[in-house]
Amino acid sequence: MGKRTPLYEQHLAASAKMVDFSGWDMPLNYGSQLNEHHEVRKHAGIFDVSHMTIVDITGNETRAFLKQLFSNDVDRLQVPGKALYTCMLNEQGGVIDDLIVYFLGDNDFRIVFNAGTREKALAWTARQAESFSIAITEQPGLAMLAVQGPEARDKVHAVIDANLLAVASVLKPFNGAFSGDTFIARTGYTGEDGYELMLAEAQAIELWDNLLAQGVKPIGLAARDTLRLEAGMNLYGLDMDESITPLEAGLGWTVAWEPDARDFIGRSALEAKRGDDGRQKMVGLVFTGKGVLRGHQKITIDGLVCGEITSGSFSPTLGCSIAFARVPRSAGESCQVDIRGKLLTAKIVKPPFVRNGRACIEI
Repeated sequence: MGKRTPLYEQHLAASAKMVDFSGWDMPLNYGSQLNEHHEVRKHAGIFDVSHMTIVDITGNETRAFLKQLFSNDVDRLQVPGKALYTCMLNEQGGVIDDLIVYFLGDNDFRIVFNAGTREKALAWTARQAESFSIAITEQPGLAMLAVQGPEARDKVHAVIDANLLAVASVLKPFNGAFSGDTFIARTGYTGEDGYELMLAEAQAIELWDNLLAQGVKPIGLAARDTLRLEAGMNLYGLDMDESITPLEAGLGWTVAWEPDARDFIGRSALEAKRGDDGRQKMVGLVFTGKGVLRGHQKITIDGLVCGEITSGSFSPTLGCSIAFARVPRSAGESCQVDIRGKLLTAKIVKPPFVRNGRACIEI
């Protein structure tokens, strides 16, 4: 038996199919992955993401520490509540984790690590912090819910108290704020608007039940995966890991090269890789024929096998197959994918594929 979130009984009551995910018993779907996907794109869905790892870092040297720890520069965070997406790298420039960091106030930051990277991310952070005067506090008593979709904000506003509503209603995208002990952020992993809420377990259960009563549908891991793929968002362990740098994972934009004096962990390795014409790049693929693009399928260009798919699936919104793939930097507008022994042509595009319910590419 795996670890269980505070919403475990709610999942069973909603007829969830439970599976193991990074040691947690999590809902794969509640009946139809396709319906759940469309609910988020057209209306609103609620996700239990309490398996994520919430960590607060405080102390006079917190900002200096995080400037060294992350590839992106936390000095970009000057307004309380502002969020920043970044990678945490090893000395070789490989991705230990990708994460969101929130600036809460002077010397006070909140980080959300992935569930599958929890042990190594916490250990790495603690090791790097040894020479800094800071406190690292995990928050295992908090649950985390995501409500996503074009109707998500209105649905949340209808069930929260007046104090939280006053905070939520003025939030800008990629910002968060506290109301009492509840932290609400206008962030997500679907390419839709909505909220992520970090709150006490009892409050999370109450919010879940109230949103379901408002017609918001519960969404499982399967639809979460197709939603994030359409939105052009990487999944750790598939699209990048400790052997892959942000430059090879389509995450070069998370590397803040300026100021030159900021010597973040992995910088020298990335600078060497940055000038390497032989490194690969991450692209999107679109395939409209029969068959589905899947991870690890090989990519051929000009008769040579030169890359592979990292994530792939049928896109419910676009009605065709899409994928992320690593290919040579010289790759042009198309490639061939080995699908069950047949080389079939796919179009190379720049992700995202879908944002805010609309196609971002031509098929």
